[in-house]
Amino acid sequence: MKEKIIQKASELFLQLGFKSVTMDDIANNMGISKKTIYTHFNNKTHLVKEATLAVFHEISCGIDHIQSHNKNPIEELYEIKKLALVQLKNEKSSPQYQLQKYYPEIFATLKEKQFEKMRECTLSNLKRGIILGLYRDNLDIEFVSRIYFIGVIGIKDDTLFPVEKFPKAQLMGDYLEYHLRGIITAEGQKTLNKFIKKQSN
Repeated sequence: MKEKIIQKASELFLQLGFKSVTMDDIANNMGISKKTIYTHFNNKTHLVKEATLAVFHEISCGIDHIQSHNKNPIEELYEIKKLALVQLKNEKSSPQYQLQKYYPEIFATLKEKQFEKMRECTLSNLKRGIILGLYRDNLDIEFVSRIYFIGVIGIKDDTLFPVEKFPKAQLMGDYLEYHLRGIITAEGQKTLNKFIKKQSN
């Protein structure tokens, strides 16, 4: 039951926001009593923490699975973008903003975990791209990995990128292309062109 509550809470939090969703909403949605939720979670903050970590774990496992295929590094980044879009498809609010505002400690913990995971993933991607001649060999990969992380976090800010002006899927695609154009070689450009063409079809 605990896992089912976490799963349903995660869906609702991402759809409607961490502040907007109440324990009553979760209970009603699942057809259970609020008391049942409280047998597994001390309070809403506890549930928010478990739900955000569960979503993070799910995405991390997805990234590990993509990386295990050892695809072309440019293709790998497009696959990870696709994975992120699946998770974002039901977002009708700005869950990151609400998490940061109402649950700052959970937000800080999550951001740290996201940074570590993304840094490890990006460094591995950059190293392989350089070896394969797709990325420039004079890159400072630590710098690039951190700048990329800042951008990925930054484009989620709805105050900077209002969704009516910057649809999420297009924004993520544009940012990924922007990132790659700054690091690719002439050989990498050929691969990137294939993906840009595929996106526009």
